[in-house]
Amino acid sequence: MEIINTIIGKNGLVFAFLCVGIIMLFSSWVSKYITNKKIPGVAIAIIIGLSLAFLGDEKGISNIPLFAGMALLGGPMLRDFAVVATAMSADLSKIRQAGLAGLVSLLIGVFISFTMGVLIGLSMGYTNIESLTTIGAGACTYIVGPVTGTAIGASSDVIAISVATGVVKTIFATIGTPLIAKKIKLDNPHAAIVFGGLIGTTSGVVAGLAATDEELVPYGALTSTFYTGIGCLLCPSLFYVILRFLDI
Repeated sequence: MEIINTIIGKNGLVFAFLCVGIIMLFSSWVSKYITNKKIPGVAIAIIIGLSLAFLGDEKGISNIPLFAGMALLGGPMLRDFAVVATAMSADLSKIRQAGLAGLVSLLIGVFISFTMGVLIGLSMGYTNIESLTTIGAGACTYIVGPVTGTAIGASSDVIAISVATGVVKTIFATIGTPLIAKKIKLDNPHAAIVFGGLIGTTSGVVAGLAATDEELVPYGALTSTFYTGIGCLLCPSLFYVILRFLDI
């Protein structure tokens, strides 16, 4: 046992990849044989990952020495690398075809998500502008929420709520995308670009499109990545000022 711990300790990242591979394999099996592919394997894997996060302390399962490699595998460096690498395979000619529609979808998507988040915050009893702005930002993505909350001085519990709001959105996007793809004609790069701009959460869009049609993933990933940047720009500045002006 000591030898195994030593080997894993020296190859934490490799072991983390192995663990994720096993989770994906199990999730695919459950999706295929238990849910009859009604729930994508990637969605099941996300749920398992979120459940495992509760096993640790502040850093989730990576607080357990055996799974320390998860901190690097799930960290921002590899996450951003994966997003950029995915978007790099997009066809520029088809991106240009989206043009104005892609830009408009980004602005509408951020605005609607933020507004829904603010309404969620109001329904939970929050009335101060900092809290409402942070929860609204979290409804954009679970990355925009903490960035906004930190910038405007929101409390840690509100920032946590913003993250949870973004995670719920990600799960819904992951599970719901393949279920509604045919109904909304999500079957071409142009539609994927607009869809990514409207939904925004990169992990949810990528996972949902991967379960729908892998060829659409780069296009949805491209606009959903811009969505996060626009959210980080608008939420702690323009949207925060607007809420203060409205004095909700």
